[in-house]
Amino acid sequence: MSKKVIRVRDVMMDTYAIVEGLTTVAEAVEIAKERQVKALIVNKRHDDDEYGIVLMNDIAKKVLAIDRSPQRTNVYEIMTKPALSVNAGMDVRYCARLFERFGISRAPVIEDGKVLGMVSYNNIVLNGMLRVD
Repeated sequence: MSKKVIRVRDVMMDTYAIVEGLTTVAEAVEIAKERQVKALIVNKRHDDDEYGIVLMNDIAKKVLAIDRSPQRTNVYEIMTKPALSVNAGMDVRYCARLFERFGISRAPVIEDGKVLGMVSYNNIVLNGMLRVD
């Protein structure tokens, strides 16, 4: 008996926020609060560029903890780039393995080079693990 494959697109959140690299950390925090997201995707600067990502823990560690000014620190200074992203069609089991292997807890979901949403361990476990045929 084969199990139904649950895809990342089936469990991801379609709420996300994309900011530009020159956005200040203070502005980014306001956007995250407004959109109720825990990570911000940093937009590509051109077609051959890659997306970046800024997590709230990046802001805590790289700005707050070392007393940098959020108004004078730009997102590009603290982002992770390239962001490790996952394909919307990926099996959630492989997504969980990828997260474990690279020590991440969330990633942008990409299809045809465009962001569709965000996926996290919470999405995988709460929305994907318990689905049955």
